[in-house]
Amino acid sequence: MADPRAEETFQKSIHTVTPNGAPPRTEMDSLGSRRIPADAYWGINVSRALDNFAISGRPISVYPDLLYGYACVKQAAARANAELGVLDRTRAELIDHACEDIKAGRLHDQFIVDVMQGGAGTSTNMNFNEVLANRGLELAGHPKGHYEHLDPNDHVNRSQSTNDTYPTALKVGLMLSIERLLEELQRLERAFRDKGQAFAGIVKIGRTQLQDAVPMTLQQEFEGFAVTLAEEHASLKDVSRRLGEINLGATAIGTGIAADPRFAEAARRHLADITGRPIVTAPDLIEATTDVGVFMEVSGTLKRTAMKLSKICNDLRLLGSGPQAGFNELNLPPRQAGSSIMPGKVNPVIPEVVNEVAFVVAGGDVTLTMAAEAGQLQLNAFGPVMAHVLFENLKYMTAAMATLRVNCVRGITANEQRLARQVDSFVGVITALMPHIGYAPATRLAREALATNASIADLVVAAGLLTREQLSELLTPERLTRGQVMAAQDEDEEGPR
Repeated sequence: MADPRAEETFQKSIHTVTPNGAPPRTEMDSLGSRRIPADAYWGINVSRALDNFAISGRPISVYPDLLYGYACVKQAAARANAELGVLDRTRAELIDHACEDIKAGRLHDQFIVDVMQGGAGTSTNMNFNEVLANRGLELAGHPKGHYEHLDPNDHVNRSQSTNDTYPTALKVGLMLSIERLLEELQRLERAFRDKGQAFAGIVKIGRTQLQDAVPMTLQQEFEGFAVTLAEEHASLKDVSRRLGEINLGATAIGTGIAADPRFAEAARRHLADITGRPIVTAPDLIEATTDVGVFMEVSGTLKRTAMKLSKICNDLRLLGSGPQAGFNELNLPPRQAGSSIMPGKVNPVIPEVVNEVAFVVAGGDVTLTMAAEAGQLQLNAFGPVMAHVLFENLKYMTAAMATLRVNCVRGITANEQRLARQVDSFVGVITALMPHIGYAPATRLAREALATNASIADLVVAAGLLTREQLSELLTPERLTRGQVMAAQDEDEEGPR
């Protein structure tokens, strides 16, 4: 990871010689000249970006998936250019080798432009062009900055623009991040299923609007958590596939200016081979260059997952509340002392931190939505903030699901004695008897039970509505938690009781 204070490092180093005694080199652009540290793989474009975008103090290297994605794009472009004869094989192979270095995790400390930057990602693209050029020069035995041998623009950026490489690299990087998220999501889903199996047969009281409802099993509750996470897994996997539609070859606005007409297809084919993923070229490159809909979709799907996960954590906090004056149905693993003043207090810190991550994800989705709306004419200039939001939220969510699984779900236990007492005295079991005694009598007996604390079973028998034997059969855990449809089916098959 690059130094988050890269701007300060640059300002200090530019006035001194490098450890090997070499003085700063001078580079030129259309705005003038600048001195660059002799050992830096980046060049004048990055130098200007350090001055212009000292915003977050976080370099783009904090998102290694973005670096990997960009390296894949530059590698595919170099191979396509060589294949089409617009770049000689020697230079293409130098770029290819440099891209392999980056994909292997080397030179990441050279990607130092701020994650927050104007220019639709041009600073990021030039950071890559300069690093790849100087690494290629090094491999060929030339000093850094001798761009007559391998130029960042003329050779590394041949047939490309920021406007097609940046969104394509972002899509490749997001596929990688989502892939890791999906793995962790599947582990969490499995953890809830396993815990549900461990809770098989434990009956509890279900609640609606925080009021007593009808019986269910703890297994049903935890399997419900697993099922909702499985739905999110399917949705995220689906949107990840749509990231495979790219605009590489569009160059500036989608017309493909300055690129061979065959470049888009050649680059697509090489990118698919390099990444091992189904990559397709968008049917309309002008539309694809200005469209950021898939990034909104990724963000929206991730937000939905975060909200569902946060709701699950709300439930865990409620069910574990107490231990004396709360629900106290579940025992969440104690992870740390909960208070600096109240002895013995333990808080549900793991579900709480997952809640906090969900809040961040929701806020990030608002940011991305505004950035998407702010696009104008043939380009949306706000790709960098979209990348920042998406990579950050994916990282947070992956980590949150891991800590929830390892530090909470695995260690949850049921307070079976308390659950049994609640079920034994639960007035709501009258709902299971309603098909057999009628709604009006059930309502009257429920009110009487609540007013007198009498047993529902005793009141039903005293009213002559059912016998003890019939009650025992109707109020088994299996019948209480199978649902009204099954009860009705039983009645149809066996006749009224």
